[in-house]
Amino acid sequence: MEEGLVSIITPCYNGAKYISETIDSVIAQTYPKWEMLIVDDGSKDNSADIVREYETKDERIHLIQQKNAGSAAARNNGIRQCNGQYIALLDADDLWKPDFLKKQIAFMKKRKAVCVFCSYERIDGHSKQILHPTIAKKKITTKDMRVMNQIGCLSGLYDSSEHGKIYLREELKSLRDDYAYWYDIVALEDAAYGNPEILASYRVLDTSTTGNKKKLIKKQYQFYRTHLKESVPEAAINVIRWGVSGIRKFS
Repeated sequence: MEEGLVSIITPCYNGAKYISETIDSVIAQTYPKWEMLIVDDGSKDNSADIVREYETKDERIHLIQQKNAGSAAARNNGIRQCNGQYIALLDADDLWKPDFLKKQIAFMKKRKAVCVFCSYERIDGHSKQILHPTIAKKKITTKDMRVMNQIGCLSGLYDSSEHGKIYLREELKSLRDDYAYWYDIVALEDAAYGNPEILASYRVLDTSTTGNKKKLIKKQYQFYRTHLKESVPEAAINVIRWGVSGIRKFS
């Protein structure tokens, strides 16, 4: 583990349309000590070729290729090979503001926390802002995370220096795996802290799973029952809470 280094893990499957914009947002960071591990998950487009071009120009960018196995497996592949004290997950179509890393690391040190997250805006396929921003709560606990995932994946930052690397649960087959990942991290010290500043941009696409809540209801219920070991009434109530939150979030 290299102190002060941020390892950015980016799974990529047929991400040619947006991957350049995502990489550019990382290169623009005012905090320079980072490595970006882009895991090509068996893409059928020219994603890997695009990443290779960046790899030749910036030694901090690394392409990892694997057979298609899903985003959880791709993220875990990157986490296994990363060297940073700090670990961040950034999808191949999402963006960071230039001060994301600088401000999140400073915020983490101020809070003396192992996990922080931030507010983020929503953008469409043309990178235009849509809907209203998602504002981070000041502090969340494991109890909060049992109701729903409070950490936008692109907004989280984890300091692995004390507890070591945390991996995603591949048995979830890339649905709710990010929820489980951040839940497991929050559970380490029963706390994570939210930076109210809007430091990232989450891309909402018609084809994204989070953009179609109806398809996720069953998976969400199963997650509460199997992963969080909630009772039938608890799981049902939390599905309703999650659903209402989703309606508000995307209205």
